[in-house]
Amino acid sequence: MIDPNEPQEIKISIRNLYKIFGANPKMALEHVRAGMGKTELLAEHDHVLGLNDINIDMPTGRTTVIMGLSGSGKSTLIRHLNRLIEPTSGQVLVDGDDILGYNQRELRQLRKHRMSMVFQKFALMPHRTVLQNAGLAPAVEGQRESAYADEARKWLDRVGLEGQGALYPHQLSGGMQQRVGIARALTSNSDVMLMDEAFSALDPLIRTDMQNLLIELQGELQKTIVFITHDLDEALKLADHLVILKDGFTVQQGEPQHILLNPADPYIEDFVSDINRARVLRTRSVMKRGGDPSVEVAGEVDHDDNLESVIEMSGGDTTKLYRVTKNGEHIGLLQMRDLVRALVPQGGSDDPEAARRAG
Repeated sequence: MIDPNEPQEIKISIRNLYKIFGANPKMALEHVRAGMGKTELLAEHDHVLGLNDINIDMPTGRTTVIMGLSGSGKSTLIRHLNRLIEPTSGQVLVDGDDILGYNQRELRQLRKHRMSMVFQKFALMPHRTVLQNAGLAPAVEGQRESAYADEARKWLDRVGLEGQGALYPHQLSGGMQQRVGIARALTSNSDVMLMDEAFSALDPLIRTDMQNLLIELQGELQKTIVFITHDLDEALKLADHLVILKDGFTVQQGEPQHILLNPADPYIEDFVSDINRARVLRTRSVMKRGGDPSVEVAGEVDHDDNLESVIEMSGGDTTKLYRVTKNGEHIGLLQMRDLVRALVPQGGSDDPEAARRAG
């Protein structure tokens, strides 16, 4: 997970992005910029507001999760990153380049070499073997199977499909097919992985396994991942940077721990109200930084341990004090009374400037 106190290099920047569907989106954009919302735009002008002034920075080598309910604009947004959808207005910067200015050749290069996509419905080719599906990107470039087989086989093995390369997609379960989709994205060797509701079609236990696999792979490879979901538990589990959309606009974004502890809007408060906070919150979010490293403590905990594990360690004793470490070094102290307070949901932010920035 991202340490919010560490500087971050930005891979993708979205600036003032609007998308309006309809016969005259430029006309409709003027109404939106004047303050008209999604419902009014549809009722009065028969246009659909997909995205409303989106501004997001996505850190290099981290997982940005974009979440929201159906119709919030999350799938529309991810399709702007590789220009499967063209915006009405705005910028999409990848490594500082505005890809909206790319010609068709540059756009093909972006999609082939710099961005891969993992789909909800797997999108495997039924007439190709598992190995051939995993090696689709180099095959499209004209490589023979013998040239890409070792690389594709390496990633199939890594995602748990060792020895399955000669099978066809219909011979695999849904979870195994999605593993092929992930292996295909990794074989393409792209810096950016776009994942649109990638685990939503899977059964709960398989979905958990896939989430754990993604976290494990990301720990090793540090790709820039953009992950779309409607599930808050999944978002909090995977995200380094979390963006919550509603009706096409950004309600709040930031480090997931901060959003959970500081909801900036009643909509976010409702979203996080039923979350198991002990399982999601980390010690780094409730500790006091610094402090006397020689003070007597009940034990040590890692900065990324969840509060559930600390409660178990303490036996529920709220008088205990723990030293918090990162890579074995003292970084703060955790008082169990502070931990208990963090388990109680708080109201929205009282800082209007913070709320404005989040929105």
